[in-house]
Amino acid sequence: MSAFTLLTLKTMTDGRGALTVMDGILPFPVVRSFWIYGADGYTRGGHRHHQTRQALVALSGSVMVLMDDGKAREEITLSSPDQCLLVEPRDWHEMTFGPGSILLVFASRGYDKDDYIDTPYERL
Repeated sequence: MSAFTLLTLKTMTDGRGALTVMDGILPFPVVRSFWIYGADGYTRGGHRHHQTRQALVALSGSVMVLMDDGKAREEITLSSPDQCLLVEPRDWHEMTFGPGSILLVFASRGYDKDDYIDTPYERL
């Protein structure tokens, strides 16, 4: 069992394709959204927050997310647009991008450089 929350988003599929809905499932209001692409083979993130909560969805490709809340450390692979990983403020996260990946991020707050914590948890 994971220490982190991975949501399965409602998806309707027929012969014309798939439609995935994110409607009222997030435990926070979305104030900011952004997407990361063109990062094939690179690792991004490498921080945690004081207050901001986030939700991550790999729209295309595969993104491996290293999560660490100071107690549990786990690698979670997002490889389907119906998967949504919740990132709490305490969660150190690093995202490594596979070929052609696009990662959509929903955030509970606007950008504030003072909200970032760039020091990972110490491991003994």
